[in-house]
Amino acid sequence: MKHSVYNQKTDIIFMGTPDFATVCLKYLLEQECRLSLVVTQPDRPKGRGRKLIAPPVKTAALEAGCEVAQPSSINNDTFIQHIQSLKPDYLVVVAYGQILPQKLLEIPRLGSINVHASLLPRYRGAAPIQWAIINGEQETGVTTMLMDNGLDTGAMLLSQTESIRPDDTSATLHDRLALIGAKLLFQTLETQYAGEIMPMPQDNNQATYAPLLKKKNGLIDWRKPAQQLACMIRGMNPWPGAFTFYGDRRLKILAAQTAAMETRSAPGTVIQGFADELRIATGDGALSILKIQGASGKRMEIKAFLQGFKMPLGAVLS
Repeated sequence: MKHSVYNQKTDIIFMGTPDFATVCLKYLLEQECRLSLVVTQPDRPKGRGRKLIAPPVKTAALEAGCEVAQPSSINNDTFIQHIQSLKPDYLVVVAYGQILPQKLLEIPRLGSINVHASLLPRYRGAAPIQWAIINGEQETGVTTMLMDNGLDTGAMLLSQTESIRPDDTSATLHDRLALIGAKLLFQTLETQYAGEIMPMPQDNNQATYAPLLKKKNGLIDWRKPAQQLACMIRGMNPWPGAFTFYGDRRLKILAAQTAAMETRSAPGTVIQGFADELRIATGDGALSILKIQGASGKRMEIKAFLQGFKMPLGAVLS
């Protein structure tokens, strides 16, 4: 059943880029919202062939018959004038990838609304899902807010909490939060249009940050406690991936769990465990590796990996 409080009466410009934003875009289209334009990042070269790949939002928008714009700069006067000419009621921004200038945020008649995958003011920034898991949080959520020219600092509109499960990776949590965010966005637009939301300023004293992850962030520091490393491995999955080195061999750790034991071995040392188990000493306790990816690129259960790649007791990972 489609809602009709505002969706046929207001005009929306949607701005987003990755899969998370695509879920929101598709949900608005399913509710028959009126989107005059979808704005996304330019196509980027990827892979060994450096072939230009369209952002997920662009692909979904074109499939739905939406007009798409991919400005190289959102500060471009021509682009700003184009947005002004469309006279939108709302600017909806979901993981677009750039901080929007104030002159753009002020264009829509009813406001510029953002969807952020955390319970603000905690985890402002580019990687809130990953850092919530890495830091061992028990819960996170989604917040909608009125945008200002800061980094996720605008007044909050609605929020919804979601538990972080013990086996969650960034991928599994991402998918749940994307759907929550899509529904929360639509609810926000409905209730904000009806004048039923009182924006709540964020308490900047409670703010924490979730900076963009880089490949180097995936390097495992075995001096850290086992529980902390288990969270780090889940949070880094699927990207950038947690990894370690055995000599000059790079090993990507896909899944691990803590092993309840004390050890005096140096962090990173392969220690005694069960048969067909790879157990590593850490700064506090030990970690049992469950899934791994070696140089071949094949993802394997640890039992299968050890059949073809021996890791003797006392070997040291770095």
